[in-house]
Amino acid sequence: MLEEIRKPSLEKERAVLVGLFGPEIPRWLAEEYLDELMLLANTAGADTTEKILQNRPHPDPTTYIGKGKLNQLKQKVAENNADVLIFDDDLSATQIRNIEKTTKVKVLDRSGLILDIFASRAKTSAAKTQVELAQLQYLLPRLTRFWTHLSRQKGGIGTKGPGETQIETDRRLIGKRISTLKEKLEKLDRQRTTQRKGRENITRVALVGYTNAGKSTLMNTLTDTNVLAEDRLFATLDSTVRRLELENHDVLLSDTVGFIRKLPHNLIESFKSTLDEVRDADVLLHVVDASGNMIEDYIEVVKKTLEELGVEKTKTLLVFNKIDVLEPARLIELKKEFPGALFVSAFRAMGLGKLEERLEKLIEEDYVSFSYNIPLTHYKAVSFLHEVAVIDKELFEGNEVTITGSSSKEDIDRFESMLSDIEPLIET
Repeated sequence: MLEEIRKPSLEKERAVLVGLFGPEIPRWLAEEYLDELMLLANTAGADTTEKILQNRPHPDPTTYIGKGKLNQLKQKVAENNADVLIFDDDLSATQIRNIEKTTKVKVLDRSGLILDIFASRAKTSAAKTQVELAQLQYLLPRLTRFWTHLSRQKGGIGTKGPGETQIETDRRLIGKRISTLKEKLEKLDRQRTTQRKGRENITRVALVGYTNAGKSTLMNTLTDTNVLAEDRLFATLDSTVRRLELENHDVLLSDTVGFIRKLPHNLIESFKSTLDEVRDADVLLHVVDASGNMIEDYIEVVKKTLEELGVEKTKTLLVFNKIDVLEPARLIELKKEFPGALFVSAFRAMGLGKLEERLEKLIEEDYVSFSYNIPLTHYKAVSFLHEVAVIDKELFEGNEVTITGSSSKEDIDRFESMLSDIEPLIET
């Protein structure tokens, strides 16, 4: 008897996925999008039983797919014994209400699904706060629909986070909670800023890329650490920072949350404090899954997200990962298409030496040469140069040391502002 009671809770929800194709999105591309939506559903804990595409130039404002197709969808739900319908676009409150009324099952849109995944994977205080804020901002315009819907929910995907505990609340209370969460994030942001101030003398490199591109595996291999790395979407939510020792530089390497097509705007806004590691980076390593079916799309999504964060002009190195699973002909094809990129396998530790060499060259490409004659009493200035510069020669004579090397113009300016009485012997 006990086993019979527990059995339903152990079963995965059964999901039917729905999308549109038309003049702007060809069918083959819409099919790729539904394949990605299936991965998202799987990450959230649902099994996809069927994928349905409707040919429409634009979504129907009341039912998304049209009344006729909606009646067909109702039959598909019954045939598949589905628990949830998941749509590849964002739905309005009206669309969700009408679809639920007809099909009698739970309805999620793409943003709701992604937010649910983030809610299940948030572990730290910052991540939980950011996800809750994004969920509430997503919930607010859909308030009427969720209040009637959530009262009869039995759990499953789309129900994690504030929704299940806020049934009796109203818009005023949600607005108040949003203000509280924003204040909390501002406080956490100030703490992060204080932490980053201690890293000002070291080059910062951030890993960015489409979700599941292998950024965490690459960090683990480069830095010999154990950051969580899974073959799943959004394995990493919080930024992780590790020291990477190169031949001439020590850098701080940060792993950040992966990007994805149609990432909810509220999520980007709430995660901006976490993504400060990207905004503050001196160099970005844009990691791409070389085995993916939509490489150009992956790259474009990351570029657009970086533009939204205001870091599109940061030095960037394109790194194709997972080349160990590619056919040789495909690898040759990619190298021709992206001649400036690097090709590695983080899992097999292939090509990482070249990656480190290129990273150092990128760091030093705007370096200028210097030679300073520094009194030994200014030991802090000497220490500063050793931290930020490539030292070619160091000569001690009497109470002075002559240091020759190269560094960024920014660090040279900082050095000279520290010791305005020291004149450079040479600067080119």
